[in-house]
Amino acid sequence: MHEALKPFITTIDHVGVAVADLDEAIDFYERTFGLEVSHTEVNDEQGVHEAMLHAPGDESGPAIQLLAPLRPDSTIAKFLETRGAGLQQLAYRVTDIETASAVLREKGLRLLYDQPKRGTANSRVNFVHPKDAGGVLVELVEPAS
Repeated sequence: MHEALKPFITTIDHVGVAVADLDEAIDFYERTFGLEVSHTEVNDEQGVHEAMLHAPGDESGPAIQLLAPLRPDSTIAKFLETRGAGLQQLAYRVTDIETASAVLREKGLRLLYDQPKRGTANSRVNFVHPKDAGGVLVELVEPAS
């Protein structure tokens, strides 16, 4: 990793998985892997109903984020239409999203938003374009304070 990013990335925050049916997916992850739902919400701006799941007793560690579409024009609905259910994004937790975004832009990477947007649980988020990150949609997450 480039030295300029080391102070800003603290861990993998979550892995986002696109699903058609949120309740069905939650049931699968709970029964199959023993994960526990730590947070659910509807994000109207992004057009998703989401759930964060963690290993038992580890709500601050990396999570699985299940993302189900709220409407047919949402990014997740389009993802499901073209690729089907599955891994949609990899998110890194950062301490300062503006600085991390600036460093990545200086390296020539495109970010999807000019300014961070509201993410899960009032976090602040931005995304690196998949074409600039080896085909992976990379999310930067600055947790709410």
